[in-house]
Amino acid sequence: MSTDEGARAPQEFAGRRWLYPSALVHELDPDAAASGRRPRRTARDWVVDFLCFLLAVFIGLLSADTLRHEDLPDGYAALDQVLGALACGAVWLRRRWPAQLAAAMVPVAFLSNTAGGAGVVALFTLAVHRPFRYVAWAGGASVALLPVFFRLRPDPDVPYAVAVASGVLLTTAMVGWGMFVRSKRQLLLSLRDRARHAEAEARLRAEQAQRLAREAIAREMHDVLAHRLTLLSVHAGALEFRPDAPREEVARAAGVIRESAHEALQDLREIIGVLRAGDADEPSGGRPQPTLAALHALVAESREAGMQVTLDHGVADPAAVPASVGRTAYRIAQEALTNARKHAPGTEVTVRLTGTPGDGLTVTVTHPAPPAEAPPVPGSGQGLIGLTERATLAGGHLRHGPRPDGGFEVRGWLPWPRA
Repeated sequence: MSTDEGARAPQEFAGRRWLYPSALVHELDPDAAASGRRPRRTARDWVVDFLCFLLAVFIGLLSADTLRHEDLPDGYAALDQVLGALACGAVWLRRRWPAQLAAAMVPVAFLSNTAGGAGVVALFTLAVHRPFRYVAWAGGASVALLPVFFRLRPDPDVPYAVAVASGVLLTTAMVGWGMFVRSKRQLLLSLRDRARHAEAEARLRAEQAQRLAREAIAREMHDVLAHRLTLLSVHAGALEFRPDAPREEVARAAGVIRESAHEALQDLREIIGVLRAGDADEPSGGRPQPTLAALHALVAESREAGMQVTLDHGVADPAAVPASVGRTAYRIAQEALTNARKHAPGTEVTVRLTGTPGDGLTVTVTHPAPPAEAPPVPGSGQGLIGLTERATLAGGHLRHGPRPDGGFEVRGWLPWPRA
């Protein structure tokens, strides 16, 4: 149980704690349960205990009135009343030792007629606070002794069969009443547990939704910013290693760096806006998400960065491709071009796009082996892992790996339903 739950549980009874039984409050108070201390009586407990004591005394007084009509040995009537008085006083211990009190009351109520009321109260308390197996033993022993009791001490005003039946009926009623009270308390505790479990599940679902949103934002950040920052790196590296380049080439590279930095900042603002808005699917106030129609601009941008890119666009009507499918295809091509720029600089990259409604959309990006081994790049492979998950979520799949000639291929298939 969490700390918040523990702090909140006692407040469930704020201002009305006295209305509940101490045992129920103890169960719902995790601090009291953890400390192991006995539950303290509430105002309701004092009222109920006093009424139970009065009931035991009242039944004992009615039974004491019948003692003078019985033929008892000398001194037995006094012993009967002493045991009855002690039994009525023991009623105040019923919450602390319900099982022990009920077990003790079985022989005491058999020996003392005036202790019958206390025995009934003890049996009711046992049914409220203990499982049925305890009640079955105590109640069964009491019912079994009733015929013997009324045979040894018959009531002159009530027939034997009626007296036994009345005793059995009273015992059964008290047991049933106690079990009903116990079932109500258990129902309340089960509802409390179900409410807490529901709160925990809702909290877990919220945390999972937040985690999925963060993962989606992280994928989007990688897909967008990796492409822009790679362009910055390529052109900055060209300026560093070719300080004697023509003025026009230096100006063009500087323009690409400025534009890429501006685009990266714009994309970063969009992602931060999504984080603040708390929704990964609906950017607030940002630029529209790329679709398949933006693939030409992506290829042109890569060519301006110095890459050799061939686009084989085999889709007759790009506007007919669903926006979510086109966006995923764009991200696949973008990530593949970024990887080719990092791991195989100087090679010719081919982007091939084919598909029709019903058959699906296929995006293939290939390049031959690089002329020289490229230096390792930190975090390599994370983008392809994210793209594989993105394609799977879209209902398609993504395959990538080396080719026999030493090159590399990325092939993704996405569902394109018929209109």
